Amino acid sequence: MLSPQAAPVVEATLPAVGAAVGDITARFYERLFEAHPELLRDLFNRGNQANGAQRQALAGAIAAFASALVSHPAQRPDAMLRRIAHKHASLGIAPEQYEVVHEHLFAAIAEVLGEAVTPEVAAAWDEVYWLMANALIALEKDLYAGAGVGPGAVMRPWTVVSRHLETDDVATFLVRPADGGPVPASLPGQYVSVQAELPDGARQIRQYSLSGHPHGALQFSVKRVTGTPDGEVSNHLHEHVGVGDTLLVSHPFGDVTLGGGDAPVLLASAGIGCTPMVGMLSHLAATGATRRVIAVHADRDQFAHAFRPDLHRLVGRLADAEAHIFYQRPVGEWPEHRSGLVDLSTVEVPAGTTAYLCGPLPFLRSVRGQLIEAGVRPADIHYEVFGPDLWLGAGA
Repeated sequence: MLSPQAAPVVEATLPAVGAAVGDITARFYERLFEAHPELLRDLFNRGNQANGAQRQALAGAIAAFASALVSHPAQRPDAMLRRIAHKHASLGIAPEQYEVVHEHLFAAIAEVLGEAVTPEVAAAWDEVYWLMANALIALEKDLYAGAGVGPGAVMRPWTVVSRHLETDDVATFLVRPADGGPVPASLPGQYVSVQAELPDGARQIRQYSLSGHPHGALQFSVKRVTGTPDGEVSNHLHEHVGVGDTLLVSHPFGDVTLGGGDAPVLLASAGIGCTPMVGMLSHLAATGATRRVIAVHADRDQFAHAFRPDLHRLVGRLADAEAHIFYQRPVGEWPEHRSGLVDLSTVEVPAGTTAYLCGPLPFLRSVRGQLIEAGVRPADIHYEVFGPDLWLGAGA
């Protein structure tokens, strides 16, 4: 909670800071990487820095947190903070790194806003920063304790024991601890961070959802990424990593996990967003779940649909489950009502359904809106998005 002195100052300056937060975060990253180039080389996603997605996500998170403090002073936006904390924990972020961020973020604020940053304004926004930072530090401490690791020991060497293609662009890797030690527990829906050494010596890190729960191993799946820029780590894994190779892989983390109980569950995915959903279906099938399960998947066509056989197999193993597949440009004969974008008006969504979504942001927005229209409570709709979460500032 903001102090009585800081609250009115933050409220009064929030419009100005919000309007400039994009410039502030851009200058922040420039300063940070000038002072610590190793962070861009070995920690931050260079692709997300190049396309501006990380700056946009940071700006949204700061604005959303400050707005929440002003609008609901007695509450802390824990849902947003938990998501960030899990991502940080998967990267091994340590408490002292928040001091480094503070130094360069506040220097960037002073540069961008100039004389508007009076001592009173600086003190008020300092409170905002440390409320957010200390909350994250506490959450991350609990996550490390639960995993039985410290920030510097989140990653360990794993050996690739199997690799196969799901589609031309999606490869599944099965890895086991290189030291023969135990495999950490994971929850359906979680992800791991994978660090790869690239040809230029950078050790870039990416997160990949667990796409199954094999005994004595972890399984994650990687889609080859082409675009502006191409996916550095994903493409490196496709082209250069095979059976017998060693990767640094983190303990599993992630806050969007399948809840228990007997309530109906709907799993909706698009494209490579199917990976955590296949993990959830695997868990439901392995535990003999009898709850109502509705799996909805959208893809370009049959050939782009990763885990297509697995989806049908797992749904077939469940006592009360059905699958609804939509292809934007289906190949050959395909039902008309399952062609194009996802249309949940053709799917019966039971009362009391809990939904889990994963896919591109437009898909998430569309499906979330359709679920609310179908009577699903907003609190019962959970989403996972790959890369920087550009929905954090949207109040989703």
